[in-house]
Amino acid sequence: MLSLSSKPPMQIVVREAAWPGSIRADGGALEGMGRLSHGASSMWPMTNTGISRREVLALGAMTPFAGTHSLVAGTDLRAGADVAGRPEPATPAERRKQLYALLGDLPDRGRPVSGRKVAEGERDGYILETWVLDLNGLETVPAYVARPRGATGRLPAVLFNHSHGGGYTIGKKEFVEGRSYLQPKPYAKELTDLGYVALAIDHWVFGERSHTSELDMFKLMLWRGQVLWGMMVYDSLRALDLMLQRPDVDPERVATLGMSMGRTMAWWVAALDERVKVTVDINCLTDFDSLIADKGLARHGIYYYVPGLLKHFTTAQINALIAPRPHLGLIGLRDALTPLEGVERIDRELKAVYAGLGHPERWKLLRYDVEHQETPEGREAIVAFLRQWL
Repeated sequence: MLSLSSKPPMQIVVREAAWPGSIRADGGALEGMGRLSHGASSMWPMTNTGISRREVLALGAMTPFAGTHSLVAGTDLRAGADVAGRPEPATPAERRKQLYALLGDLPDRGRPVSGRKVAEGERDGYILETWVLDLNGLETVPAYVARPRGATGRLPAVLFNHSHGGGYTIGKKEFVEGRSYLQPKPYAKELTDLGYVALAIDHWVFGERSHTSELDMFKLMLWRGQVLWGMMVYDSLRALDLMLQRPDVDPERVATLGMSMGRTMAWWVAALDERVKVTVDINCLTDFDSLIADKGLARHGIYYYVPGLLKHFTTAQINALIAPRPHLGLIGLRDALTPLEGVERIDRELKAVYAGLGHPERWKLLRYDVEHQETPEGREAIVAFLRQWL
C-alpha cells in the first residue's frame, strides 16, 4: 500500500537511544528539548546542506551536440552558462542549492526526524543495532547501525549506500550480508574492523520498503511533483544528520561509500553536503553525455533520471562540488553502465579541478579490467584510502 499522502510528522519513542534530542535543520536544538535519557523520545537532526561548462543537448533527438565537452576546455567548472546561455550560479554553495532544487518537491529540510531502536546484538565481532527511522514523514525507514565492539569515545563514521542490482528485497542487508559483485567480507564487518561506526538505510522501493515497484513509485511521485531519486537523496541526507548526532561519532571524520546505485548516492550526497569529508565510490561514475551517445539509457533504472538535470549539470560538474575533499573512485573497464570515454572525460576534468584547488592528490580514479564488480585490489585500495584520509 502506498504511503505518500501528506500527514503530520510522526514522533517515535526511542528505547536505549544513542542520539541527542530534537534538532533543527540548522543544527540547533528545538525549544524545550534536551539530551536523551533512557526511554525518552528522540527527535533527530537535519543538515545544512566548478566546473560549469554546459553541454548543449539536442534533446529531441536524444543526441549530444558534437564537441559539447570541448566547449569547457580551460574553464572553471563552477561557473558558466546553461543550455540557453543564461549565467549559472558562480559559487559552489549556489550550485549546491541549484542541484538540490532539481530534486522535486521534497519534505521540509527543517522538519524534526526521529527513530526507534528495535534490536541490538553482536554479529561477527561487532555490534549491530536495528532502527526504524522517521526521516521524511511519509513512510518509516528501516536502518542498521554497526559499531565496533567495546569501542569508546568518538569514532569516524561512514554512511553506507546499498546498490540496486535488481535486488529489491535486499536493500540494507547488503551492508551485513554482502552481494555477489562485492568482495566476500561485508562492509559492516570491514568498516567496524577499521574502528568506524557505519549506518545503512533501506531506500525507497528496496528492502523492507519494497512494497511498490520502482516504476510505479517513479510514476506516482512524478504525478505529485516529486522525483524518486530526489526522495532517496533526501533520506540519505537526513540519515546523515542522525548519524552525526550520535555521541559515539566524530562529526569531523565522516565518509560515504557505495557500489553502483550506492556509488551514485555517495557522490550526490558528498556534493550536496560538505560535512562528508571523504567519498569512496565503486562502479557507476557514468558521464551522462556518453551514456546518451552510447544509447545506454536503458542500462540504468528509472530511479536514475532527474528532470531538468542536463540543463544545468554534467556528472563532472556534480562531482566537482566534492572538491577539494578526498574522493576515490573505482571503475571496471568493461562495465557497460559506464562508457569508458565518459569516465576518462570525468577523470580529466576532476584532475584539473583538484589541481586548481591545490590538492591533486585528493582525487584518484582506479581502473580494473573487470565488468561491474569490486576487485580484491580495489577493496585493499578502499581500506588504504579510508585509513589515509578518515
